[in-house]
Amino acid sequence: MIISIASGKGGTGKTTVAVGLALSVENVQLLDCDVEEPNVHVLLKPNIYQEKPVYSLVPQIMEEKCNYCGKCAKLCQYHTIFVAKKTFLVFPELCHSCGLCSIVCPEKAIINKERQVGIVKKGLAQGIDIVYGELNIGEPMAGPVIREVKKEVDRKKLVIIDVPPGASCPVVESVYGSDFTILVTEPTPFGLHDLKITVEVLRTLNVPLGVVVNRAGIGDKKVYEFCKKEGVPIMLEIPFSRKIAKLYSRGVSFVTEMDEWKTKFQHLLETIMEA
Repeated sequence: MIISIASGKGGTGKTTVAVGLALSVENVQLLDCDVEEPNVHVLLKPNIYQEKPVYSLVPQIMEEKCNYCGKCAKLCQYHTIFVAKKTFLVFPELCHSCGLCSIVCPEKAIINKERQVGIVKKGLAQGIDIVYGELNIGEPMAGPVIREVKKEVDRKKLVIIDVPPGASCPVVESVYGSDFTILVTEPTPFGLHDLKITVEVLRTLNVPLGVVVNRAGIGDKKVYEFCKKEGVPIMLEIPFSRKIAKLYSRGVSFVTEMDEWKTKFQHLLETIMEA
């Protein structure tokens, strides 16, 4: 089973829930798809045994063959290529590696060249298989790295995916193919606003979902009212706790210091399996 841990708003506690759940069960694989700022490894400190670079294909124009017809630039939907009289420019950061430019070039002057955009790391920690990606600084598109992380999915294990914040393309890329998604939110106006957006996205993707309320006890009850109205089950509440916050600030999952939470996360998994 693949369970994604997502949220519309950053900082709600996705990694807290993902790591807590992973530490509470057996035969588990944890994928960190928040490749712009992965932090699962900060809490679990895995022993890394493999690193693999991630490449995307970008056009390289052979000037001696190019006749500056501009067909490649006209057909590129992402404005990767600019062609003027006797000159051209390529913007590799905009390229989506579709290869259309090389196909339509009448002079066969365009080839696709690999460009490293990130890295995928695999490791082990406390019996958990961990895979996470790191997008190179300055790269605008996380999708290629996320796809490489997800290629490492081991269907023989319970797979937990730590999803990027928001509701944009990296979230869709990470959640796609999941059997269930836990939405982590907080009972604040910001938490409610972004929860609404993410619920709509997941329903469009037809992915079953439930909510975990983190920092329960602060804010108001509007998140609970929204979930009741929309028929979204609230599966777990994690209280606003000074002890939990202090442990997190030290890079320690609260599950390792508060054994009762392992039982609660195990019950959470049982509820998901029955959903």
